[in-house]
Amino acid sequence: MTRTITPRLRTLVLLLLAVTGALFAGAAPASAHAALTGSDPAQGVVVDRAPTQISLTFSEQVALGDGSLRVLDPKGKPVQSGKPANVSGTTYAVRLHAGLADGTYTVAYQVVSADSHPVAGAYTFSIGAPSRTVVSDTGAGAGGGAVGGLYSFGRYLSYAGFIVLVGGAAFVLACWRQGAGVRALQRLVVGGWLTLTAATLGLLLLRGSYTSSGKLGDVFDLDLLGQVLQTKTGAALVSRLLLLAAAALFVAVLFGAYARREEEEEEGSEEEAAAERRDLGFGLAIGGIVVAAGLAASWAMAEHASTGLQPGIAMPVDIVHLLAVACWFGGLTALLVALYRAPADTPLGTDAVRRFSRLAFASVLALVATGVYQSWRQLGSWSAFTDTRYGQLLLVKLGLVAVMVGLAWISRRWTGRLAEQGTAEAEAGSEATDAPQAEARERTPLATTPGTERADIPEQASLSVPVPAGTATAGQAGKGEASAGAAPSADADPGRAAQLARQRDAIDTARRKRLRDADPNRSGLRRSVLAEAAVAVVLLAVTTALTQTEPGRTEQEARAASAPAASSPADTSGALTLDMPFDTGGKNGKGLVRIDLDPARVGTNEMHLYVQRPDGRPYDIPEVKVALTLKAKKIGPLPVAPEHITTGHWASSGVQIPMAGDWEVAVTVRTSDIDQVTVSKNAQIG
Repeated sequence: MTRTITPRLRTLVLLLLAVTGALFAGAAPASAHAALTGSDPAQGVVVDRAPTQISLTFSEQVALGDGSLRVLDPKGKPVQSGKPANVSGTTYAVRLHAGLADGTYTVAYQVVSADSHPVAGAYTFSIGAPSRTVVSDTGAGAGGGAVGGLYSFGRYLSYAGFIVLVGGAAFVLACWRQGAGVRALQRLVVGGWLTLTAATLGLLLLRGSYTSSGKLGDVFDLDLLGQVLQTKTGAALVSRLLLLAAAALFVAVLFGAYARREEEEEEGSEEEAAAERRDLGFGLAIGGIVVAAGLAASWAMAEHASTGLQPGIAMPVDIVHLLAVACWFGGLTALLVALYRAPADTPLGTDAVRRFSRLAFASVLALVATGVYQSWRQLGSWSAFTDTRYGQLLLVKLGLVAVMVGLAWISRRWTGRLAEQGTAEAEAGSEATDAPQAEARERTPLATTPGTERADIPEQASLSVPVPAGTATAGQAGKGEASAGAAPSADADPGRAAQLARQRDAIDTARRKRLRDADPNRSGLRRSVLAEAAVAVVLLAVTTALTQTEPGRTEQEARAASAPAASSPADTSGALTLDMPFDTGGKNGKGLVRIDLDPARVGTNEMHLYVQRPDGRPYDIPEVKVALTLKAKKIGPLPVAPEHITTGHWASSGVQIPMAGDWEVAVTVRTSDIDQVTVSKNAQIG
């Protein structure tokens, strides 16, 4: 049996590790859930006089530290004065030293959003005129590196532990009470508790480094740990640990007192044991629901549901969503363990599978209802499904859920066949029991019905041969000799007799298990449930990644707030901004190139060019070139060679526009040695 099970379980574990590694290994900085929507001075602008402070506006409230906002001069020296502070709503500012020299300055920010995720970034502005800067790395390591990967993996383990703990206990209480005494299920639920506890402790230690330096050496920094305990996320993690202490008591009672009362009832003890078992089961159900809801709330109170639209509704909905996931996925895991590892003397009946099928169906309905609300809340528009990373991950998740529902339908069919087979076997057994009784009733009147004569009975049946005292038949003699020989052996070695009895029981148990496992309907159910569990592993990894991704609604609002519209000569500033998406077709080949031309008139102009990833973060590419063409007058292309200023920022002064007209602005972007593309857009200049 072990040889057939182990490869399948090993495959499932390898699938889990592969998916987790693909999603989290070498993790880049986590996607922000609070986005920078405005700044003063704005990104890339050139101001005449040095500002007295820098202010940043985010899409939601953020938590600040002493070094959350830094301003660096062209030589990389900090020029901010004092600590950053909240000036109004979601706007935060830090004061600057007086008398700043001309040049390009870098603003670096590193904060924590209201839903517990680190947000880091940087941009530049210039005083007087742009200049070269030595700042290339702002040191924003929050949410990335080895610590970011460990933190993401810890989140995955915490979700998995919660699902196995809650779903396994629900399966025992609601579907298969006899499972409380099955060692394999006990190990499963206890393993879920241990995984969730260890993951929570790990997240608490990693949290400080995850939201600040991103260094492994800071994991055991007690000062950082003290700061974490004062945050909303720290309070949620501590609350989870306290609830896990209550969950440990719940698990001890479930697999201790409750399992013993279940065994006593099966052995036919007094009715008081059954009543006690029912009362204890009711108490465990109420207590388990309270503890499970509390554990789910430790996520809801610190993540997506706690911020944004309708948090008072979103948090209870998130709790119901997590509990439904746990009942479905965790119960599925418990069912898989029961199908493979349940002992022959405690078989998993079709009634238990049917009860789980009803529980899973109710969970799916709850998931659909809560999922629709959460999707509307996090996306806000149909376009966000395809235009944002959150929407794309959500589409993948919906596809995996559809696959799981299809596999669940197949499992229900196998369950129905098992039930039909059980009913047929029960009817056959009843007929087999009734047949000897009917035959006995037919024979009884021959001897007992009044009026029946002895002559009616065959003579051979009524004759008896007298056996002299002390005489035995050959068979009786053989039996007597065997008995006589066995008795002294048993009396002489009772341990040997007990060992033989255990061997006979083991052989009988193995025989019954082989017969049970050879059932094609049961094998089909095993395969379909195993397939469901494999999809659930992938789905859980996608869900974990989804919780670390900026919601589509926030991403689109940030884009709209930070992307200036293309200007025309009628604008008072006279500046022109052009946004051109590009895709070179290679790795990291997608992005957005933005050109600012000021004052966009005939004569000398200043050009700033910015390259951004699809999520809005600036990044460097090997080469970028600009060419201006006025096709109507057959002028150009006029090449422009911008100089690299800082990450994702190039600039060129003295760009000459010889005459007004509808100019074509073409940008050639090269992201690797072989991946290159040219994008263009027309604009009225002059």
